[in-house]
Amino acid sequence: MRVMGTDAAVLVSEPDRLRPRRAAQAADAALEVIEEIESACSRFRPESDLSRVNESAGRPVVVGSCFLGALDVALDAARRTEGVVDPTIGGALRALGYDRDFASLDRDGAPVLHLVRVSGWRSVEIDPRRSTVRIPPHTCLDLGATAKALAADRAAAAACVVAGCGVLVSIGGDLAVAGEPPEGGWPIRITDWQGAAPDAPGQTVRISDGGLATSSVTVRHWKRGGIDQHHLVDPATGRPADVVWRTISVAAANCVDANVASTAAVIMGRGAPDWLGRTGLPARLIHVDGTVATLGGWVAEAA
Repeated sequence: MRVMGTDAAVLVSEPDRLRPRRAAQAADAALEVIEEIESACSRFRPESDLSRVNESAGRPVVVGSCFLGALDVALDAARRTEGVVDPTIGGALRALGYDRDFASLDRDGAPVLHLVRVSGWRSVEIDPRRSTVRIPPHTCLDLGATAKALAADRAAAAACVVAGCGVLVSIGGDLAVAGEPPEGGWPIRITDWQGAAPDAPGQTVRISDGGLATSSVTVRHWKRGGIDQHHLVDPATGRPADVVWRTISVAAANCVDANVASTAAVIMGRGAPDWLGRTGLPARLIHVDGTVATLGGWVAEAA
């Protein structure tokens, strides 16, 4: 199925035992959660809470509990990465040409004539009592680094309750699992692109709990004035991060933690191995020259 501008899948650990109707209900439960988060957090839906906050920059806006929760997750990610993963990069993405759903994006447009200053995550004001959010004038939020992963985590939990067995939810390659996994764990093929063929270059790993995420500059990229752009923006410059690692995969206790770490690591570039090493998270890094590095006990690749 197609959600949040990408492909998604819901898998169950016991397909032979589960009745088709129950499997469909589990998928519907996952889809309902995903739709709720996308409706609140999409930058490309004018009626979303996020779009209304962006359009009213400088004024407080009453928002729903789903958006407040998702924004709290995004701000927590900014805290934990010391601002490397920052939800106030939306204006920079717009200026670079990422101003609509990626499937509709013009792959080569006019040159980027100006950059947008990133106001920084500390500038976001939340009043939980009034359920309001205020961002500074000329600021634009984007929750792309966390909302999809949050949807995967919540969707897997919801589908697991309905299915009564283990569930895996994948949204654009961001994975979350819940419940009892299949024997030996869920087999996951790690590649530069989640839609790659099974025989594409990569590695197959197995996970039994938590989440796994892959951040890459090889899929969501485009040109402006003939210059390559990608969606992982360095908040310090407002530009796409310098490409040192073309793809980084991380496993963690949940999909949000995995995606925050993989996104931050790509943006950090040369500093990624030291930072990831301090987190202790299993990680696989593919350099632009194709060489592979692993950290944190990531399983070795077969010869």
